This record gives sequence, structure tokens and C-alpha cells, in this order.
Amino acid sequence: MSDEKNLDNSSNAGQGDVPVEQEESFAALFEKSINMPERLTPGQKVKSRVVDISGDLVYVDLGGKSEGIIDLGEFIEEDGTCRIKEGDELEAFFTGVQDGARKLTTLVHGCPSGKLNSIRDAHSAGLPVTGVVKSEVKGGFEVSVDGIRCFCPFSQIDLRSNGTAADGHVNKTFEFKVLEFKNNGRNIVLSRRALLEQERQSRVEKLKESLQVGMDIAATVRSIQKFGAFVDLGGIDGLIPLSEISWGKAESLDGIVAVGQKVTAKILSLDWDNNRLALSIKATIPDPWIGATEKFPDGSKVSGTVVRLVPFGAFVNIEPGIDGLIHISNFGTGKRINHPKEVVGVGQQVEAYVLSTDPRNRKLSLSMQPKPEPRQAVFPAAGEFVDGVVEKVMPFGIFLKLSSGLTGLIPNSEMGTPAGSDHSRMFPAGTEMQVVVLEVDAGRNRISLSRRGVTDKDERDEFKRYKDSTVKEEKSSDGLGRLGEILKARMEEKKFSIN
Repeated sequence: MSDEKNLDNSSNAGQGDVPVEQEESFAALFEKSINMPERLTPGQKVKSRVVDISGDLVYVDLGGKSEGIIDLGEFIEEDGTCRIKEGDELEAFFTGVQDGARKLTTLVHGCPSGKLNSIRDAHSAGLPVTGVVKSEVKGGFEVSVDGIRCFCPFSQIDLRSNGTAADGHVNKTFEFKVLEFKNNGRNIVLSRRALLEQERQSRVEKLKESLQVGMDIAATVRSIQKFGAFVDLGGIDGLIPLSEISWGKAESLDGIVAVGQKVTAKILSLDWDNNRLALSIKATIPDPWIGATEKFPDGSKVSGTVVRLVPFGAFVNIEPGIDGLIHISNFGTGKRINHPKEVVGVGQQVEAYVLSTDPRNRKLSLSMQPKPEPRQAVFPAAGEFVDGVVEKVMPFGIFLKLSSGLTGLIPNSEMGTPAGSDHSRMFPAGTEMQVVVLEVDAGRNRISLSRRGVTDKDERDEFKRYKDSTVKEEKSSDGLGRLGEILKARMEEKKFSIN
């Protein structure tokens, strides 16, 4: 039976089958080949395993039969001990090919022992190095990278720099990107700005995913201009227009915000195509005009600071975001003034009285004198005769301003004039006349008047006076007749007695 099995196996082998052991080795190699990067690029990070330590080099497995080398010095402690051993797994960055071998490094924040080849490798792989800014030199700064003298131009030391040591860079340690490595290390040019721009771009991409219109965000004031303030959102600049700084009418940003100040602003718009972000500080603050009517009722006394003078009055700031206007006619001087500057000046503290509040239109009317108490209207009684002055002539009648200050209407039917009369010519504005009150509706503030009623009364009075005078005349003539007769009779009696 055993021989038959062996015979079957030999027969299968003859037909081109692969032994099981060989199949397993092929599978292992195939899996390794999949995990092995066929072509590495400088700066690429790879996972590897230490397979050997020999001399000054550490050999790592890159998958399959591919190996890489790392300088042993990267793993030597200050006391001379080595912190790595065969079988350890680590992450390293590919820097390039050196003498036919793939060179890697575990250092991403500098180079060991100031070796030029490490700086050269960092330049090839685009990896950063750590350096100390030693001093300011012509055109830039001298930077020491583990004792190797390098140069960083003014324009490459920061994202924004005025190009002097006053920026506070000297004696500070930063990470730099190696821009140039020439003349075997005698000419090494570094850039801190390149790394900062990479970091900023990374933050920008994250911010683009998180920022939304309407959200509040913390920002730092970067610069102040006449039209607003630029703020840094953590890699992205945004603009807060002057009109969006506060609810008040700010002429400038002096005393409101300062460079370096931390603020909270609301995002108004996002334009990633043009990298324009508009923000607002005042949008994060409640509108001060909400509830202004209750806060500043008519007749209440307020105090504030004169902030602006105009020919027709003075604007007074009552509280942040609320300015009131004292009209030139409400200064209470008792005499005519040509300009508010004759009474008040900008910056002056004043007290005033509220005349009216209009939150919808953001208007607050003020006066230097208390608002006079309204007089109680006294309505005339029906049938009463009153005097007035023509205020306005309308097609349906005449509005008459009464001596009490009230206004009444004389309908055309009560004018006592012929039909079709031109009242505007007969009774121009300002014409005085007497009328009789027909009806009073105090609730609706309406008074009906009649000129015809006065004319009719005058005619009746005139007729009565004429009648009375006629009667008196008759009585007077009758009285004289009887007296004459009496005198005549007496005279006759006297004459008779004499005879």
C-alpha cells in the first residue's frame, strides 16, 4: 500500500505537480512580494524589522529579499549603549540609495552627530532637520545644525517676518527644511517657512472640513486696517469688516480691538475659491435695540457722551450700540442757535430726556428739556358758538382750527353759500370766522361745525332787533299823542277858567 502511494506520488510528480513544501515557500514569497514596496520615494515612511547589526550599520527587512540600512549611531545612547536589537520592529523614512543600498533614517527632527551626509540625506528625502538660530547675518540668519553652519534667509524664517532679529528668533531652536545642499556641505540653505506652510496647509484642509457659515469660532487679531481687522483662525485669515466689529457706529478700531487680541466671531461667508472668509464680532453680541422701548420709556432721563455733531443736532451715545439724537430745536437754550457746537462738544457728558424710541429704525429722540405734559383737550358743547381760523379747504368742506387748539370740520352743506361756490377763493387759509357746534364725538376726536347756523342766527337776531325797534317807535308815537291831548285839554280848561 505504501509502495502504491509512493508510486502515485512519483507519477504525479512526473506530471509536473509541485511538492507541498515548495508550494508553501512560493505562497510565503508571494505574500512577501505583495507587502514589499517595489519602489520607494524619498521621505516615504515604511515599517521594517531589524535583521542584523554589523559595524556602523543596522540592516532592516523591507519585505522579500529587499533590505535597507540605517546608521547605527541613531540608536546609540549618550552612555554608549545600543537601544536596538535583532528582531525589533521600527518605522523609518527612506532617504535614497547609497552605494547600491537603500538608506533609511528614524530621525525626523534632526540629524545625528552633525554629519553632513545626514543633512544631505534629509535634503534628498525632504525631511526636516533641527537647528539653533545663532545670530543675524547679512541677508538672514546663521543656523547651527549639530555644529554644521547653515544659512536661513530672512524671508524663510517665518510665515511673516519684518526681516530682523527683533522678530525674536535668535537663540531659539526650530525645525528647518533643507532647501539647498551644495559644495559638499559648504553651502547649506534652510527654510523654516516651508515647514510652517506645510503645517498651515494641513490645518487649512482640516478647517475646510469643519468650518460652516453661522458657527462661532475663536480667532486672533493679526492686523488692523481702516476697513476692518484681519484675524487668524489657525492657519486661515478672515476679515471682520469695520461695520461688523460692534453694534455702535465705529469710525475706527482704535480702543476696540488690538493686534494679538483673542476674539470670538461668527462666520458670515466662506469663499474657498478665493480664500475669503467674512466674520462678525457683533453677531455674537445681543442686539442692544431689543427691549429699548422698555429700557428707555418716553420722558425718562438718560445720560451719555456726545460722539458726533451735525448741523441739525448732536448724537449722544447712551450705551454700547445705542446713540440718541438731540435735535437742534431741543437744546432748550431759549434762543435760536445756528450749530450744536454753540451748546455742546464731542466727548462732553450730557443728560437728556427721551422724547421717543423707535427700535425698528434704530432711532432715539432726545431733548435737553423735559417733555411738556400734554394739555387735556377741552371740547365745546353742541350749540356753542366758537371762533376759529381756516386751516385747510377740501372738496367736501373746510377744516377750522378752533381757538382751543382743536380742529373741526364745516361740511359744504353747512357753509351757507350758494351751490358751486369756490370756497378756496372765498375763504383762503387764515380766514377768521365764527361757527356753531353741531355735534361732538370726543372718543373719535371729531367736531362738526356750521357756518350757516351762525348766519341764520344773525338773520334772526337782526329781524328781532328790527321788530323790537318798530314796536318801540309805535309806543313812542302813541305816548306823545296822548300827552298832547292832555296838554291841550288842560290848556283849554285854563282858558275857560279865566273867562
